[in-house]
Amino acid sequence: MKFSAALFFSFFLLAGCQSINKVLKNPDPHYKLRMAEQYFANKKYGFAQQIYEDIMPAFRGQPEFEDIYYKYAYTAYYQKDYLNAENLFKGYLEVFSTSPRAEEIDFMRAYTFYKQSPKAALDQTSTRKAIGMMQTFINTHPGSAKNKEATEIIDQLRLKLETKDRKAAQLYYDIGQFRAAAVAFNTLLNDYAESQAGAEYKLMAIKSYFRFAEMSVEEKKAERFEKVIEEAADFMDRFPDSPLSKEVQDFVSKSQNNLKIYSNEPVKTTT
Repeated sequence: MKFSAALFFSFFLLAGCQSINKVLKNPDPHYKLRMAEQYFANKKYGFAQQIYEDIMPAFRGQPEFEDIYYKYAYTAYYQKDYLNAENLFKGYLEVFSTSPRAEEIDFMRAYTFYKQSPKAALDQTSTRKAIGMMQTFINTHPGSAKNKEATEIIDQLRLKLETKDRKAAQLYYDIGQFRAAAVAFNTLLNDYAESQAGAEYKLMAIKSYFRFAEMSVEEKKAERFEKVIEEAADFMDRFPDSPLSKEVQDFVSKSQNNLKIYSNEPVKTTT
């Protein structure tokens, strides 16, 4: 049964190759174009791609050329060859900048970067590029019906970047690099000012500075516990109604107690 299915598939594939080769050998470019259109309509994008590529020189400068280029670019996209699709969409915009399809292709070019955006744990170059491209699309086409989708994509991608940065900050904390963790969590807060997790990031920065102070040499403890209190005051300014305020005040109390031991100066308080 399995052998028969494999044999059938091989026969089908061979027949398809023979068919496309027959089309490509035909000297009539208009016939080839008709066949490419059929393959495209039937979602046989690999075959359509081969024919479009073959006939493009024959139609360059002709009325049909724009539509050929347009569909040729989409054959790459539909086959998930996003890198090539991006280059082709870019080329289309350069050649047909005034086309009624230019807005659509401008969005699709940005969308190919979105499709290349990897998991949060991996390098996010494509993600940052997609955000920039989508924002440029919004700025360039302020009345576009695609702007809502573009904005949603930007929000989704920024959340991915935030997730990656949060995990990196947490890793610093987990391996005991508390000063680096504190800086990373404060950077998170500044870079993602609209994040719903802002208060949590600030609390983690306070925790990190407190742990850093605890592990410091004795002559550095006072200034570093003072830093905890300063960070706590910043938390209260930013998030006065946060349910995390009680935990923040606990770190303030602990820091003040340590300052009584390691400093002869008056203890700072938060109000």
